[in-house]
Amino acid sequence: MNVDLRILRFDPEKDTEPHWQTYQIEVRPMDKVLDLLIRVKGEQDGSLSFRRSCGHGICGSDAMLINNRNRLACKTRVDQIGKKISVAPLPGLPVVRDLVVDMSGFFTKYRSVKPYLINDEPEPERERLQTQKDRARFDDTTKCILCAACTTACPSFWARPEYVGPAAIVQAHRFIFDSRDEGANERLEILSDENGVWRCRTIFNCVDACPRGINITGAILDVSKAIVARRG
Repeated sequence: MNVDLRILRFDPEKDTEPHWQTYQIEVRPMDKVLDLLIRVKGEQDGSLSFRRSCGHGICGSDAMLINNRNRLACKTRVDQIGKKISVAPLPGLPVVRDLVVDMSGFFTKYRSVKPYLINDEPEPERERLQTQKDRARFDDTTKCILCAACTTACPSFWARPEYVGPAAIVQAHRFIFDSRDEGANERLEILSDENGVWRCRTIFNCVDACPRGINITGAILDVSKAIVARRG
């Protein structure tokens, strides 16, 4: 079948504003949007720019706005969205070119929450053990692939770019509730400021956008409760 693929194009070397460009392309229903972009670049317009890597929903590099929703191009099939497909860069981040956005601010916020295990005790001979129950406490937030789909779908982030954002809070959650970690108080202090968890308005856009099905709003509320409990 044939589809109309509209792509929001922007080349900073010659464009003053982004503009839509439409390509007609023959596809199969089970083709992914990423397949279409690769075909356009290879067969119709080699100047098209976009990010991709694994192609299997693991790396998160091909997150973009597809038919007005943040999704991974490698997981979104043609039969799910129809014969008219629009593709634009993730909203709220500076556009480098076409579908490529500047992720440096996003990763600065990610690093700000100390997304790594903090434990000053002597290293054990083998791994640091924990129970299955303890592991289950933060299992959901280990699934994050840092695609930025949740953060760039968040109205609070659009209104205030200084907001640390859902993805960073999810990464903090993964360690705050890890029984082997000793850095929870540091992270809770970071997330308790004016651009931390209190910016969340529980709109659930982040949950809808997450390609991994993480209950992001639930994780944010977990961290909020931990901040309140710590103060009490």
